[in-house]
Amino acid sequence: MVRRFLNRNLFKSGKDIKPAANRMDVGSEQKERHKASNLRELTESGYEVLSVREEMRKNLIEKIKGGQELFPGIVGFDDSVIPQVENAILSGQDMIFVGERGQAKSRMIRALAGFLDDEVPTIAGCEINDNPYRPICKSCRDKIERFGDQVELAWIPRELRYGEKLATPDTTIADLIGEVDPVRVAEGRYLSDELTIHYGLVPRTNRGIFCINELPDLAERIQVGLFNILEERDVQIRGYKIRMPLDVYIVASANSEDYTNRGRIITPLRDRYGSEIRTHYPRTLEHEIEIMESEKTTFGDGAYQTIVPHYMREIVAEISSQARRSPEINQRSGVSVRVSIANYEALVSSAIRRAIRLGEKQVAPRISDLPFLVASTKGKIELESGEEEKEGQLIEKLIRNAVLATFNRYFGVHDFDDFVARFKGGFSIEVSNSLGAKEYAKTIQQMGGIADKMERLEAGDNPAAIASALEFILEGLHLNRRLNKDKIEGRTLYRG
Repeated sequence: MVRRFLNRNLFKSGKDIKPAANRMDVGSEQKERHKASNLRELTESGYEVLSVREEMRKNLIEKIKGGQELFPGIVGFDDSVIPQVENAILSGQDMIFVGERGQAKSRMIRALAGFLDDEVPTIAGCEINDNPYRPICKSCRDKIERFGDQVELAWIPRELRYGEKLATPDTTIADLIGEVDPVRVAEGRYLSDELTIHYGLVPRTNRGIFCINELPDLAERIQVGLFNILEERDVQIRGYKIRMPLDVYIVASANSEDYTNRGRIITPLRDRYGSEIRTHYPRTLEHEIEIMESEKTTFGDGAYQTIVPHYMREIVAEISSQARRSPEINQRSGVSVRVSIANYEALVSSAIRRAIRLGEKQVAPRISDLPFLVASTKGKIELESGEEEKEGQLIEKLIRNAVLATFNRYFGVHDFDDFVARFKGGFSIEVSNSLGAKEYAKTIQQMGGIADKMERLEAGDNPAAIASALEFILEGLHLNRRLNKDKIEGRTLYRG
């Protein structure tokens, strides 16, 4: 769909304003001129006002040429989502991001504000951030007529040029576009007076980016009201004979199920979005782990030396990966990355809680901490059968499968033949979430035979890391049916 750009000619009192000589110099040179206090100073500086699309396109090109990171903090989209977004910006197309929950749709949209200039000029007091060369609201036109080129300017920072609305069934046209303000009518103005209008969120984001989250939740009649904004950049309020060619970059997000299967977005509205950007969950465990590490809640408590072995991170990421492939989980609902983040936080917290109770300073999560992930996973997945009472059992199954898959990436089942042989003589090892790390070190000294395996897990001489590695090996051997396991009063006994 061909997207219409706003007229690039710049106007003042009906006359063309001479643009800057070199547009690519705008970013550096205009920083020195940015503080023009009135229209005359701005005109004399040669400042050029670009449409939002031109502005974003210009800044995207500069960022690409400068090798800058376009979407800081976004992981796993470099070869899939980001190129689509780049193309949409270069084409000047509105975008709709479609994907399951927890796929960074909102974060991607909010990051688009980074392609706006640091600040842009507008007529002071304007409710819709008017272009000072070409005002479209009556209030600003009146100011130009009254003060001429001495009209006062204000500068809008980038963060104030982004608007967002979560679509809900009770969202109205007044919320998005505007409505007659009865207070202004009561002040003596006629209903036909344009100054009686109270602008909605979209006009108030003029010359900026406006996002509608969960677009399918808008009532159909409200979706119809977005037609002119997307196609004509036109706003009509209560039948007023006014035309407001807004300069707004419209972005939306939608869940895949709502956008396709249920058909809750009317076809003409879908047709008016230039680019449909499909997001996805992390495609590798490393990407999932990177997101977990960057998004987890952190505290400034330096009293504990916390080490999270990489295999424990892999287990947490693998749980989500297993859930996204499970036929027992509703994949239309999706398994958010928030599951991994919450589970990672719960895993570390369980290890810290143990260290607090035992008076230890070195902390490392263990296999015996994994049962606490049931609580942090519940409510974040939707079962296909709808039998919620089986949710806990399913999560425990996912945890076991994740441990098994991770263990088999590190070891072969016959790597521990000598170690397993010791159990045939009646040897057993007891582990527990409440057992001190030094007890595990004593067990390893008595038993021996797995020192080289500990090196593969990078346990070093840290007692907490050694305890974690031993539990991982024991549980992996059990899940591969090399060892038996008994649970007795909060403790676990591994035997031959």
